[in-house]
Amino acid sequence: MNAIIKSFRSQAVGPLAALLLAVVVVSLTTDRFLTGQNLSNVILQVSSVAVAAIGATLVILAGGIDLSSGAVVALTACVGAILIRNNGVAVPVGIILLLLLGALLGFVNGFLSTYGRIPSFIVTLATMGIIRGLAFLITGGTPVMSVSKDLEPIFYGTLLGSIPLPLVYVIVLYALIFIFLRYTISGRGIYAVGGNESAARLSGVPVNRTRLMTFVLAGIMSSLAGVLTMARLNSGSPNYGVGTELQAIAAAVIGGTSLSGGSGNIIATLFGALTVAVVQNGLNLNIVPAAWQDITLGAIIVLAVGLDMWRASISQGTARIFGMVLPRREG
Repeated sequence: MNAIIKSFRSQAVGPLAALLLAVVVVSLTTDRFLTGQNLSNVILQVSSVAVAAIGATLVILAGGIDLSSGAVVALTACVGAILIRNNGVAVPVGIILLLLLGALLGFVNGFLSTYGRIPSFIVTLATMGIIRGLAFLITGGTPVMSVSKDLEPIFYGTLLGSIPLPLVYVIVLYALIFIFLRYTISGRGIYAVGGNESAARLSGVPVNRTRLMTFVLAGIMSSLAGVLTMARLNSGSPNYGVGTELQAIAAAVIGGTSLSGGSGNIIATLFGALTVAVVQNGLNLNIVPAAWQDITLGAIIVLAVGLDMWRASISQGTARIFGMVLPRREG
């Protein structure tokens, strides 16, 4: 019985079950979902959100929130398009500069919310508007098209002739972040800060620097998501990334990351991102209007947050049920 209860408490089981349920439901509603071409499209579509969700998870684990990731995606794509197409910057150099831009934007968010003591919700809500406004300003509101033919292999290339490169990026990034969170002092410090800030400070954890680090990493991840978006569409537009912040937060929460901080599993976040992608793909295949897609995503977020709030009660109820149903061992 203990093994069964422990498996139900695992942070990855619930998100994986949600993903499998979404796959089953969508498969029953349309026979086009399980085709090879569509599954490949799902993998390509989820890559940007999955990468942005890494940053969202890190910030939430440390007790913050980042609403600016979608705007960072837009500004990254616009700046990258201008640098590469209009100024002739080489693609590899441009990507490095864009990641540095993301780190700078994340630093601003982190500095204002930690050392400036402004709630991260307010800071990132404000910078979301500022950053997207900058994207409109530098482009004049007009998309920059046909950036470079060298961008296509970055997104549409394959490894070993069949594995999409975006899938490789996502797997490698999640593996690195998993190792970072579980096996490094800084990674464990993120959990400590989000779980109990006072105790973490008394234990010698640099609370402000740790929170600042999560925002910098989130900025880098959002910029990388912007690079993938620019490569996928071979263009830059200030309208890119709209809703990405909600999708990233939804992926983290569906993955079991607690909005109160200190609890979460980065691999479960990947399951959450896949769940969001599968649901949206199913809605698209069933020709559901965009308005209802937004309503559905909002409902999923509310449900996920509710489950997060009720997790302890659900766990206790499950334990009592299995305690009553399963026979006790004699002796």
